[in-house]
Amino acid sequence: MSVHIRTAKQEDAAQLRILMLEYIVDFYKSPKPEDRKLDELISVLLKRERGIQFVADQEGVLKGFATLYFTYSTTRAAEITVMNDLYVAEDSRGTTAAQGLFYACKAYTEQNGYASMLWETAEDNRRAQRFYEKMGGKRGNFLTYSI
Repeated sequence: MSVHIRTAKQEDAAQLRILMLEYIVDFYKSPKPEDRKLDELISVLLKRERGIQFVADQEGVLKGFATLYFTYSTTRAAEITVMNDLYVAEDSRGTTAAQGLFYACKAYTEQNGYASMLWETAEDNRRAQRFYEKMGGKRGNFLTYSI
């Protein structure tokens, strides 16, 4: 069965919620966010003003998502996108879903005049690193900190 990549729509909210919780809690082992906060984030992304989500749809079942946020780069003096998330459900890894989601983000960035698309992944996520290198990504020179 083929996977169709498209922008997320309101009818996807319930399935997106499930996938996002898998990504946050199961994959990254982060604490479960408050329901209200996750619903608010989904709502913000569905409005497509501060970011956008793409989904991998397989006959009405969402198999993955990618999230682009819109921001600025001071060093480029231009608008950029940040691909904050690219997640594919375990049963669909190794299919064309991840490539399709990545290419949708890249195409959106280019077609909308953004200067570049940036992303990051966990240092121990070797599978993702190999994937991003295969997609043409280059490892940056910056370290990521958080507080």
